Amino acid sequence: MSRFIEGEDRSQGTLFPESLEDWIDEDNPVRVIDVFVDELTLGDLGFARVEAACTGRPGYHCCDLLKLYIYGYLNRVQSSRRLEREAGRNVEVM
Repeated sequence: MSRFIEGEDRSQGTLFPESLEDWIDEDNPVRVIDVFVDELTLGDLGFARVEAACTGRPGYHCCDLLKLYIYGYLNRVQSSRRLEREAGRNVEVM
């Protein structure tokens, strides 16, 4: 019997649970941002590139970018490079 705390096996199948939704609290502002932007009709609000172009590499959906922008505004992340870093490391933004 070991008197140390046993760590997790490094060869485990997954690090996160089945869904990232399980890691976000029910009262997190990210959920409000998600619902709010999904209810908007961005074409009626003047967003010009709501429909994707048929040529070139596909871009990100404008709803996702608006959600990221609002998250950055609420959390005082002003730089697009810092927003990119947040999207790669912060579970709320994923």
